Amino acid sequence: MTIRRTVKRVIDGDTFEVARKIQGTNRIRIAGLNAPDSNQKGYSEAKNRLRRLISSKQVTIVPVGRSYNRLVA
Repeated sequence: MTIRRTVKRVIDGDTFEVARKIQGTNRIRIAGLNAPDSNQKGYSEAKNRLRRLISSKQVTIVPVGRSYNRLVA
């Protein structure tokens, strides 16, 4: 199963939110990627890089699981 959605907000270097089809957002964690946390060196750079790559763009999501209330894809 694949899902096409528009990115609404980048949370950090490996997590972002997409618009739901009807209302609200879904939080997506990028599978296989482990970016620095907010208290670690490189956090801002990782977040800004992901923002430049995907902000406001349509992305294709291929779900592989769930973790901490996020879809892992």
